[in-house]
Amino acid sequence: MESKFELSLLEPEEREEMNFIWQLLPKEDRKGMEPSDVLFVLDAMDDYLESIGLMESDATTGEVLYKDGEVDETEQLQYVLDAVREGAQSSPSPLCSPLTSAQVQLIMDGEMQYGLQQGWYEEED
Repeated sequence: MESKFELSLLEPEEREEMNFIWQLLPKEDRKGMEPSDVLFVLDAMDDYLESIGLMESDATTGEVLYKDGEVDETEQLQYVLDAVREGAQSSPSPLCSPLTSAQVQLIMDGEMQYGLQQGWYEEED
């Protein structure tokens, strides 16, 4: 369950991205979800990028640097699904709701749409 305190700690850009993605999700697909689930998936996506060397954080400033490179979308989806499964099984309180693979994919698609809008990504032909 999401806490207002947790969401109050978000940077304005993070809140904007989360709200954008949340609003893209069809209402029927939001059943059983919380906006914090979007954040969990976004964090897992970043964890994946870090694991393959396409993201790093500056320990001093906290700034995040994303590097150009190829992402295996199937591998990334599996990584995120595994993280969601582990998060939902955490105790005593789950880190995220038990999302379906379809819900995870919708969130990831929403992140892509947001990234395209922000100019982070370029559409491929």
